[in-house]
Amino acid sequence: MFPPFPAQRGDAEIPTGRRRGVLILAVGLPLALSQAGSVRFSIDHPAGTQAEPSSGSHDATSHHSFGDVQHWAAVFDDPDRDLWQKPTEVVRQLGLKPGQKVADLGAGTGYFLKYLSAVVGDQGTVWALDTEPNMIGYMKSRVAKEGLKNVRPQLCPADSPGLPSRSADLFLIVDTYHHIDDRLNYLGRLQRALAPGGRVAIVDFRKDVDPPPGPPREHRLDRKIVVSEFEQAGWKLVEDSALLRPQYFLIFQPRDPTRR
Repeated sequence: MFPPFPAQRGDAEIPTGRRRGVLILAVGLPLALSQAGSVRFSIDHPAGTQAEPSSGSHDATSHHSFGDVQHWAAVFDDPDRDLWQKPTEVVRQLGLKPGQKVADLGAGTGYFLKYLSAVVGDQGTVWALDTEPNMIGYMKSRVAKEGLKNVRPQLCPADSPGLPSRSADLFLIVDTYHHIDDRLNYLGRLQRALAPGGRVAIVDFRKDVDPPPGPPREHRLDRKIVVSEFEQAGWKLVEDSALLRPQYFLIFQPRDPTRR
């Protein structure tokens, strides 16, 4: 749901997301593939894509295009996803309040948007961020169809969330973090986009749980690596949830909120 540099993203998986996409990641129906019957979350790559191992210690673990929206919509929004993704419970655990501003980073086809939209209400804002233009177009149609008036699909660059300073109360990054290159610098830019007291929630696939769902094990980031990278970039882990069996669910805040 969220491609690293250039406009490409990770493996054939359930989201990320957003992407993107989320990120959210969100986060994720379709259409060409859905005509062939129930689509299971798989690790197969659609035609014309390839997985590439990361060459840097803080780079994405795989790259490929997320431009085939019909394919990814069938994957991200397969009804079976609700059984293990638990979107209602995930959003409830985020502790969002009416009127807050939340960004689904790597939102992909918009799987999480209706849940986020409902909890922040008419006075709140949901940014649906993705680096793939086709995903933005898809989400705009989805938002109009579902009447999500507080949701704003927005194209973002690959190297930053693309939001103003101190704008978001929460970033939700679902199945997207392992698609981001140069993550330590990215986390600094993410911190600058947070409002005072803001948080970042990371939901991504565990390395010690075999697929499906999700990408191949070699494309995943171990939970310890994620926590270590956030700590190196000036964050602290404030919540570590066991809600999701195939994924870790981590919430971070800046260690020193006065530094931006």
